[in-house]
Amino acid sequence: MTAPIVAGVDGTGSGLDAVALAVRLAQLTGDPLIVACVYPEGRNSSLDAAAAAHGPAAKALEAASELAGEAGAEYRTVPSSSPARGLAELAEEEGAAMLVAGSHRGGAFGRVASGGTAERLLHGSGCPVAVAPRGYRKRATDKLRRVGVAFADTPDGHEAVRHAADLAERSGLPLTLFSVVAVHANWFVPEAVRPEEETIPVEVRKDAQEALDRALAGLPDGVRATGQLLYGEVVDELSMVGEQGADLLICGSRGYGPVRRVLLGTVSAALVRQASVPVLVVPRGGG
Repeated sequence: MTAPIVAGVDGTGSGLDAVALAVRLAQLTGDPLIVACVYPEGRNSSLDAAAAAHGPAAKALEAASELAGEAGAEYRTVPSSSPARGLAELAEEEGAAMLVAGSHRGGAFGRVASGGTAERLLHGSGCPVAVAPRGYRKRATDKLRRVGVAFADTPDGHEAVRHAADLAERSGLPLTLFSVVAVHANWFVPEAVRPEEETIPVEVRKDAQEALDRALAGLPDGVRATGQLLYGEVVDELSMVGEQGADLLICGSRGYGPVRRVLLGTVSAALVRQASVPVLVVPRGGG
């Protein structure tokens, strides 16, 4: 039995962005889709449930249903003390494959901007958390054509690759591993302006390429994968992988903290605030 994808809605465009992304992911993977709206939990649960069934929560789910069309989603209202807590508990109860949230409404259009519910989910969720860029629902003709993964030769970098390979294998999409080599100022030749990759010592480029090649060699046979070295500032380069053909970027959590929990590190925290494509952050691995 496949695990469901859970998308959270709240009656705003941000929630509809999450639904748009969740629908595309569910259609590719074949995973069932649950769209949930969390309403405040009070002392009288029966009255709260009745109000939710006919109030703002119901309207939020109705709008989500119109957007999802014939995706075959299940729609639920969930009582909780906070939206993030309600979604996290629902995901845990259902053994969800991932949680999907929208960006903060104050973020730049077309960019990921975590905030509010998404920000809280990104600090402790037990399953991967995807954040849709602001306005993603308006990319009606967009399709997920290639999965990208932020590769670093670390345990959590390899965990991100493992999740990305699983998604690529189940969806049939090609996978690109992006490895960024940071460029240091003292590598530049003062009297000449050359392409950045030419200013990087040969041994540094060699080490980065060898690590990337090893990661590619370890992928399942059914995954169509390529690797690409990028040169520059890590977050800046990864934020723009859409220009390299990726429609979704998967990255790992930070290298310490509870296992099997999402914990934002420096790079992942920056990516969920400025990437131009949806970002999926995976929990820490056990290895």
